Amino acid sequence: MSPHLPPISPNADLLDKLAQVAVQVGLNLQEGQQLIITAPLEAVPLVRRITEHAYRRGASLVSPFYTDDETTLLRFQHASDAALDTATGWLSDGMAHAYRNGAARMAITGADPTLLKDQAPARVARANRSASAAGRPAMEVITAFATNWNIVAYAGAAWAQQVFPALSPEEAQRRLWDAIFEASRVKAPDPVAEWQAHNARLHTFSKYLNDARFHALHFSGPGTDLVVGLADGHAWAGGSELTTSGIECNPNIPTEEVFTTPHCRRVEGTARSTKPLFHQGTLIDDIQVRFEGGRIVEAHASKGEDVLRRILDTDEGAARIGEVALVPHSSPISRTGILFRNTLFDENAASHIALGQAYSKCMFDTEGLDAVGLNARGANESLIHIDWMIGSGDISVDGRDRDGNETPLMRGGEWVK
Repeated sequence: MSPHLPPISPNADLLDKLAQVAVQVGLNLQEGQQLIITAPLEAVPLVRRITEHAYRRGASLVSPFYTDDETTLLRFQHASDAALDTATGWLSDGMAHAYRNGAARMAITGADPTLLKDQAPARVARANRSASAAGRPAMEVITAFATNWNIVAYAGAAWAQQVFPALSPEEAQRRLWDAIFEASRVKAPDPVAEWQAHNARLHTFSKYLNDARFHALHFSGPGTDLVVGLADGHAWAGGSELTTSGIECNPNIPTEEVFTTPHCRRVEGTARSTKPLFHQGTLIDDIQVRFEGGRIVEAHASKGEDVLRRILDTDEGAARIGEVALVPHSSPISRTGILFRNTLFDENAASHIALGQAYSKCMFDTEGLDAVGLNARGANESLIHIDWMIGSGDISVDGRDRDGNETPLMRGGEWVK
């Protein structure tokens, strides 16, 4: 192995099990499928394990694409403002073409969560806007579940040091790996069977909510009194999902949520974040917003408020929400007490909402509907999709019917049912 490449995880067996779960459970990769992987350069060891499992399962071609924190940072340090309007649309178009033609998508997260914290927010927002626009073709395929996709984590050194700042770099990375393996359920004797049982539990909650057909959800607790209307014909999902071609996949590993599509014009009231949001290298903490007619009309944050406001200005749909998710406060990720500084994990520690693009998958009877038709039923449209947490042990959630009658769903952050 080249001395310039990062070492393999201290526990190679669990790393291999994580790769197996990502391919077999996360993607459910099919015989003959191509696989596109995006990953930080540091994640080469996991990419290699995933690649082997993918080919053993019958992949026709595995194509990895890497990002590097240092080269990303150099762009913001030295490129002109105008250069930040340039994005790799050609790459996104190519990926979207591949996804439409059956390629699976794997994203590995693990880069430095505060890489751009010292860069000018206006420049970061400018680059994010151009990147989001360029990535829209691929994002539309993914949010429509037109192909099987999955996100999994690699314990990057910089990320680990921020999660465990008091520990040595080696111990921090070891602790983060241990948390990832635990949350991803690969420590079980049979991780695949463990995931099947976990998916069954999440499907039970989804079925209950789909059968109940609530018109809205009411979140209440410290700093939060929020009514989230649900899209007409919304569908609750959680755990494994079927793509439009009938492939069952787990988009997120780990996952603890059940989620659906809110009505982007029927959200009213106030919400306060219960965990910090780390977005493109910036910490945004103590978010407080007020919704009117589905749109955020007032927004504050004790840290990162300027970045929050720039996010909300991305496009018309950025100040509306495209997802609402319920997660019990006792979820395994919440019980760790770890602030992962990574949305893949932190969103599975608390109920949350997401600014921006809706998942059309989370709606019934959408065949033949275009973006206009979906929006008429309440599905939001935006270049972004950013989750932030509003749940905790102090938050209650009620399901509200069309007459305003409420049914308890969560008390003290836990399912009533």
